[in-house]
Amino acid sequence: MKLFKLLIICFPLLSLAQSFGEIQKQTSVAEYFFSRGPKKLITTTIDTDYVHEFKAIDLIRIIGPTSYWAKSNKFTFDLSEVAFVNWNAGGSNSISGLFGTHFKRLFVRNALKWNNELRMRYGVNQQEGQELRKTDDDLEFISTFGYRVSEKSNWYYSGKFSFNSQFSRGYNYPNRDVSISDFMAPGYLFLGVGSEYTTEDKNNQIYLSPVTMKSTFVLNQRLANQGAFGVEKAILDDDGNIIKNGKSSRMEIGILVTNEYKREIFQNVNMNSHLRLYTDYLNKFGNIDIDWELNFDFKVNGFIKASFGSHLRYDDDVRISNENENGEVVEGGPKVQWKQQLGIGVIVEL
Repeated sequence: MKLFKLLIICFPLLSLAQSFGEIQKQTSVAEYFFSRGPKKLITTTIDTDYVHEFKAIDLIRIIGPTSYWAKSNKFTFDLSEVAFVNWNAGGSNSISGLFGTHFKRLFVRNALKWNNELRMRYGVNQQEGQELRKTDDDLEFISTFGYRVSEKSNWYYSGKFSFNSQFSRGYNYPNRDVSISDFMAPGYLFLGVGSEYTTEDKNNQIYLSPVTMKSTFVLNQRLANQGAFGVEKAILDDDGNIIKNGKSSRMEIGILVTNEYKREIFQNVNMNSHLRLYTDYLNKFGNIDIDWELNFDFKVNGFIKASFGSHLRYDDDVRISNENENGEVVEGGPKVQWKQQLGIGVIVEL
């Protein structure tokens, strides 16, 4: 009888103790990574009113900091080689390499747009029996800042800065005694304001500037004394001695029109066109300087590509030297300059 009474008294206490420690529901912590409001982490039969609140910001950053910059880095390397062993048709062993880079940084926020591009190319050729020769050399930086006219417009009020030169000396091969160009000889700088039209896909850009300053630099004094690339040449006496050195720079104010157009004309075949037209207000207005580069890229796979390029230039201030019948080099007039390239190589985009 006493044992029965003891069980009656202890049974409710045992039940209460069991309920107090019993876990009725457990929720995964992963559910609290999503912002669906506070939830109970653990619910028991006794502790039913206490709520464990976890906010998403306390656990993990759902949305990171916003960047308004878009970037692209492109590296290309073209290599060609020819070797002959007992080849009855004759020939000369040679190897050529061309390295290029193209860096682009684009800032877009609301009505502001700032585009920066850096292009570099350098090529060399080694032929049997000859010294190393330069085949390509180009350094170009372009920066365009624009403010959108209206929310629905593709026109921007824009300012453009561009710089173009080369890395090393150039020669009229096989003559390697006297250089015909050098770093900053010439160097071209354009700075102006105008308007730019950009399509929504950014594949076609047209820039119009009625006021652009063009600066031509020739920092090689020998070339400057010759009046190369349009700068004022040196003043000589009757015996050919220099009385006054030639100027190392020349300033012009004129109209600049540029166009950048790219398109996939066939599958894995892309066309890129860069055109620049400039005419000076004061010096022979209407004579247009032309710089047009047209490239076709043939993509084989993610790393292998073939390319065909054409680069045409005409500058009324650049005089092309010719050799007369007596073997003397004399200055001629302006002529169309043209360069063509064909290569296959490796491309890496980051």
